[in-house]
Amino acid sequence: MKDKVFIIAEIGNTHEGSLGLAKQFIKSAAECGVDAVKFQTHIFEAESLASAPNPPYFKDESRKEYFERTAFTLKDIIKLKKYAEEEMGVTFFSSPFSLEAVKLLKKAKMDIFKIASGEVTNIPMLEEIGKTRKKVLLSSGMSSWNEIDNAVNVLTDNGCDDIILLQCTSEYPCPAKEAGLNVIDEMKDKYPSLTLGYSDHTLGVAVPLAAIVKGVRVVEKHFTLSNKMYGSDASNATEPDEFKKLVEEIRNLEEAMNYKVNKDEKVKHLKKMKMTFEKSIVTSINLKKGTVIEKSMLSFKKPGDGIPANEYERVIGKELNRDIEVNEKLNWDMMK
Repeated sequence: MKDKVFIIAEIGNTHEGSLGLAKQFIKSAAECGVDAVKFQTHIFEAESLASAPNPPYFKDESRKEYFERTAFTLKDIIKLKKYAEEEMGVTFFSSPFSLEAVKLLKKAKMDIFKIASGEVTNIPMLEEIGKTRKKVLLSSGMSSWNEIDNAVNVLTDNGCDDIILLQCTSEYPCPAKEAGLNVIDEMKDKYPSLTLGYSDHTLGVAVPLAAIVKGVRVVEKHFTLSNKMYGSDASNATEPDEFKKLVEEIRNLEEAMNYKVNKDEKVKHLKKMKMTFEKSIVTSINLKKGTVIEKSMLSFKKPGDGIPANEYERVIGKELNRDIEVNEKLNWDMMK
């Protein structure tokens, strides 16, 4: 591992269309130590028919009502991007869900585009995104290998040369056994030139940490101020305390994986620990001067500041030059 893992807080639409609440989301995520915050750009009339069904985990209002109520204007998006990047020090970007949304985000001067799992087969939109020549995060939660191949080819053919492919499973929440960590290995083999990432829908921090060990360089996870908030994502998203813990654990994992320990050199600095925890050779019974030592006369006990237990064979057969009491540590001056 060379570069730091790029950690993204997926805010989506949980801000409820409130500019103030969206800023609070950004601020809270930044305080957790993330590198970026990601929103979603929905323009309902451009992406859905009125008859389009809701996902199974959100039935409280129609998608049309929800998207129209929570949508931000271009002016809002520019304000949020400025707040995130200039005041909070984190990258701001969004997932478009239509050609019109791509055009809107281009006007907002996005440096990154995220292609959501449901948009991988939206080839006209991928063509438009590829032409921006910006960095692209390509999710794969609903896609076959053939569909991923096609999406990668469309993006590269249209000028995109910086693709981060994200392993993802589109279940909310996703059981750990369905996370598909094995797919990361397959992606390495199939797309050796691409950077890999992991878009997490599991609960807890274990699976994204395992994905990093597998080699991903980007981790995205849903973020919320509270699981009790309204909306399609809040109940399965990660609250600030746990998200901060995830960031801390990722940084600890990076440090552990990057730092190389020399076992022999390390031992030189552990003399006090060795003395405390290792064993010395002591007598198991009272012994008289002139006794020839046998293994049955020995015991091995802390502390380790006498003759080490691993040298017991050198002691066997030696003759004592004085009386020794039980539990007395042996030293070489006692023997001949």
